[in-house]
Amino acid sequence: MDARENGAALARAASVLSDTSRATMLLILLDGRAWTATELAAHAGIARSTASEHLHVLVDSGLVVERRAGRHRYLSLADSRAATLVESLSLSTAPSPPKPSLRGIAADRALREARSCYDHLAGAAGVALLRTMEERELIGPGTGLTPAGERWCVELGIELESAERSRRPLVRRCLDWTERRDHLAGSLGAAVFERFLVLGWLARGSVPRAVRVTEQGRAELARRLGLFD
Repeated sequence: MDARENGAALARAASVLSDTSRATMLLILLDGRAWTATELAAHAGIARSTASEHLHVLVDSGLVVERRAGRHRYLSLADSRAATLVESLSLSTAPSPPKPSLRGIAADRALREARSCYDHLAGAAGVALLRTMEERELIGPGTGLTPAGERWCVELGIELESAERSRRPLVRRCLDWTERRDHLAGSLGAAVFERFLVLGWLARGSVPRAVRVTEQGRAELARRLGLFD
């Protein structure tokens, strides 16, 4: 592919992302779950018919995939590369100021404290997790775990073999758009996030993408990592 063809491909991608409603739905899909068109329309503040048109564009672009279960149609980001693209582009714009309402301020605070970044933990909690794992030398300077880190994962019941077979790096550092520091991504970040949800250390919030550290999670993470002490 020559420079002109590359330029045309880039222009097509930019046109897909240039619409506010489509960009909003992509940000909602960053929570890693599958959403219905009706749910996405409600959160984007647009009509169901308008959302369907935008979702058709997103599916055609390859950024979003759809699955059907009975009468329901579910949409999700295509893969981690699509999630990385959306999250990276969000770094180029300053976060919107909180809405002048208690509800808006609470939603903004929840997202900053802990949220999902596609399939891993982001926000202040995600940044603190990575920093502590590095300080305790569970994660090395590159893209792998130390022997101590491997033992820690085994103790938590994380299936390292599955994470290591992934085409993604085991450990990847992802720049957090609210904290402006790295949080833990890669196949390990996904495995840790999923395990924390299963253990009940994290719980989904009512705000799209928001999660919260439960009382049990705070106690366990304090005991195992010294977090939240």
